[in-house]
Amino acid sequence: MRVGFPSILSGTSYSAFRFREYRLFWIAAAFSNIGMWSLVYGRLFLMRSLTGSELMLGLVATANLLPVLIFSMWGGVLADRFNRLKIVRFTRLMFAVVTLGTGVLIQSGSIEPWHILTISAVTGTLLAFDIPSRSAMVATIVPKEHLAGAIALYSIVFGAAAIVGPILIEPLVSSWGYEGLFYIIGTSYVLTVGTLMMMKTEGHKVASTSRTAIQGLLQGFSYLKNQRSISAVILLGVTMGLFGSSFDTLLPVFADEIYETGLDVGGRLLLGAGIGGLIATTAITLIGKRVRPALYLLIAGLGLGSAQLIFSRIDVIAVAVIVAGFIGGFKVVLGTMNTTVVQTLVDEEFRGRVMSINQLTWGASALGGLLMGYMAERFDAPTAMTLGGAIAILATILVGQRLVRSFGIGSKPRQEYDSTD
Repeated sequence: MRVGFPSILSGTSYSAFRFREYRLFWIAAAFSNIGMWSLVYGRLFLMRSLTGSELMLGLVATANLLPVLIFSMWGGVLADRFNRLKIVRFTRLMFAVVTLGTGVLIQSGSIEPWHILTISAVTGTLLAFDIPSRSAMVATIVPKEHLAGAIALYSIVFGAAAIVGPILIEPLVSSWGYEGLFYIIGTSYVLTVGTLMMMKTEGHKVASTSRTAIQGLLQGFSYLKNQRSISAVILLGVTMGLFGSSFDTLLPVFADEIYETGLDVGGRLLLGAGIGGLIATTAITLIGKRVRPALYLLIAGLGLGSAQLIFSRIDVIAVAVIVAGFIGGFKVVLGTMNTTVVQTLVDEEFRGRVMSINQLTWGASALGGLLMGYMAERFDAPTAMTLGGAIAILATILVGQRLVRSFGIGSKPRQEYDSTD
């Protein structure tokens, strides 16, 4: 169902808000992503307060993201065999249960480091089955001509949540303790489920040609093998996931040891990154059809690596917040362009499986987080971030050569790509 819309925005990505199902989907994403940002960083700061160990920070990131790396492809198979909306409703309900349970553990004084690692692994497993279905839903609730805009608008959720989520951490922990933070996060997931229940379940299941889950998985790999352009984009995303994750993982260490102010400066750095991401996403939505995915992917990859190099050597908080903004902006552009190209090229029957494989770009951060945590403990946080930034730049240059050959530097995210070049 469409609604009236200001003509001044009709040529931008915001026209996707005309459609009721997309509006509900977007609102649900807003609730859940505010919770997700708070949950991710809340666990990191909580682990830091319990152990003071950089390696344990890396283990938290790994426990959360490694299940995504392992199980997301099976999540993609389920997304192409069952109703995607029903899957997302269930996973988001489980997020609410787990998060509220974490608050109870903290309030009772029973929380231990192994609890945090276990909870992170559980939420990571839920994400492995949540992300493919959630990502594949976008293309079914808006017409194809609105797809790129809908994806860009969905990215705004991440940028805005990156601002609102971290803002909650410091005041809630200061006023109500960590348990208050996790109760708020759990409530945001309850609101997410309530919004998803308002959506129609029709149209979220595709006709699968595979008889078994294993056959469906093999079909997905065979399909992707022949889609070289999609493979090039996913490969670049995986390398950036491995070596572009040091800012997120090591932020509590910089807050404690470099700036020596803990949660306060950590929240400011997260706020800077969130504002940068929101500005970048808003710019993309206004640029609209003039976006050049291959060019933007390369610029974002090189920019992210360079910003990490700069951040690793800064000891002035005000400057660090600005650089954090660039890091947030480049990360958003990288992720948005990656998803836009893949979603545009993939056939509907394989959308869930391909999007699950594309989530390796995020799941790879599990290995990157563990590596950065180890490097920070073995040497120091600035050295670890310097290494991550340098490798991110090199990976972008190497993989980007194939990307340019596949798309051309000025290509648009439309069907004229030759996906089997």
